[in-house]
Amino acid sequence: GANVAVADIKEEGARETVSMIERSGARGLALNTDITSWPQVQEMARAVLGAFGKIDILVNNAGWDRIEPFVKNSPEFWDRVIAINLKGPIHCTRAVLDSMMERKYGKIVNIASDAGRVGSTGEAVYSACKGGIIAFTKTLAREMARYQINVNCVCPGATDTPLLAEITAGETGAKIIEAMVKAVPFRRLGKPEDIAGAVAFLASEEASFITGQTLSVSGGLTMC
Repeated sequence: GANVAVADIKEEGARETVSMIERSGARGLALNTDITSWPQVQEMARAVLGAFGKIDILVNNAGWDRIEPFVKNSPEFWDRVIAINLKGPIHCTRAVLDSMMERKYGKIVNIASDAGRVGSTGEAVYSACKGGIIAFTKTLAREMARYQINVNCVCPGATDTPLLAEITAGETGAKIIEAMVKAVPFRRLGKPEDIAGAVAFLASEEASFITGQTLSVSGGLTMC
């Protein structure tokens, strides 16, 4: 098991998750954090180190998007998508690296998306960010290998999450979901536990000789 710090811009959600963690017998720490803010992320890392003494694993899993054609995007929309989906993981990664490098141990798992591998209609900037996370993962894996830090990437396909519900809430939402399911060979959306299993493996000692890899968890949507 592991002690788990949960950082979320929605503090109530973080506290609910920590309650579940503590009911399982582990220690949890809820942190109200906006990952687009470098000072807040630095404070988050300090709080985790203060509470637990070390950081063994980082999972970068924050994300946000809205489905619409690129030509209808505003610059403000671009900035928000980039700040959350690209700069946020970069902030969090940089904040934990000094501690990991000093101990010569660490596991970083970045959550990208199959949109970053093959593109996704209506998600141009989001896809660009997730492609950037894939490239960031590979480059950081090369730089951190000498410190025995594993850096890998999980790419979900369409997954049944609150974010998916939010971005498909409009009039065409049902048709979008239907098209997503039809594109998946397994003919279903992913479940959060599908993704969690892949993340748990990459964060484990069983994956200690795996780094710089991109694993799609998408029911066969992307095969490469």
